Amino acid sequence: MGYPNGIVSAHGKQPLVSFGVISDVQYADIPDGRSFLGVPRYYRHSQLVLQRAVQKWNEQNLKFVINFWDTVDGFCPKDQSLTAIEKIVNDFSTFNGPVYHMIGNHCLYNLPREKLLPLLNIPSTDGRAYYDFSPIPEFRFVVLDGYDISAIGWPEDHPNTLKALNVLREKNPNSNKNSPNGLIGLERRFLMFNGAVGKEQMEWLDHVLQDATKLNQKVVICCHLPLDPQVSSDESLLWNYDEVMDVIHQYNCVKVCLAGHNHRDAYAVDSYGVHHRVLEAALECPPGTNAFGYIDLFHDSLLLTGTDRLESQEMVFSR
Repeated sequence: MGYPNGIVSAHGKQPLVSFGVISDVQYADIPDGRSFLGVPRYYRHSQLVLQRAVQKWNEQNLKFVINFWDTVDGFCPKDQSLTAIEKIVNDFSTFNGPVYHMIGNHCLYNLPREKLLPLLNIPSTDGRAYYDFSPIPEFRFVVLDGYDISAIGWPEDHPNTLKALNVLREKNPNSNKNSPNGLIGLERRFLMFNGAVGKEQMEWLDHVLQDATKLNQKVVICCHLPLDPQVSSDESLLWNYDEVMDVIHQYNCVKVCLAGHNHRDAYAVDSYGVHHRVLEAALECPPGTNAFGYIDLFHDSLLLTGTDRLESQEMVFSR
């Protein structure tokens, strides 16, 4: 493998494995626009960012890629949803290796789970989209479904939809459940475009972390929604991030939590020594700029090398 930017010599050792990362492509074949906060969004250019990323990952001979979603934007015309998602999935398929996807809110605006999951090759039973994989014996990746309990993506009468609507009724008094008006601090996370990890998934997570501990594996948690307030706006957090982190903090095997959704690079280490990193959105790259990267895994650290707008970061394990 060739390592750009002199990483092997700078770090002094060769990584166990290297993989590509990208988040929030949010492609749509529509004119450029702005977020609700006025941030420019480049809906067509984001596909070019992805294509340049795949080309670079192939040149670097990376082992796999993790896409932190969202892949297609909610403003995509609904008669184009399937075509748009297939177009982006096809771009990912030109990578010379496996690509691991996860559920995000914008794609659920476009397609229900039953149609979306097969397109992404997400192993699923009953529409669930959480899973784990071990590319090398020393590490396990755990992909969470942050929209397990959600008012989007499930049928209207599905128990998970009803649970989510109950949460929103209890926590958000606004008629528009995507509005945080009147909510204070962390309570502002109770918006319809967020979601929660359900009881069964929580039990599954606990079991996976037990197993990883027995196998002496280090664990990287991946979720579209951030799991720590230090790396996210109040409005972008997983509803029950605290409960999920309570489970994670029981196990020393978890080293890093990676996420998207908030669209801005952010990094912090929590009080238990777990690293949290949110990735810059490809969607908000002006023409000619990029936001993607690759990660080198070592026994004692993780090294993210970003391209252009995605900042590089070394995370040394302390637990």
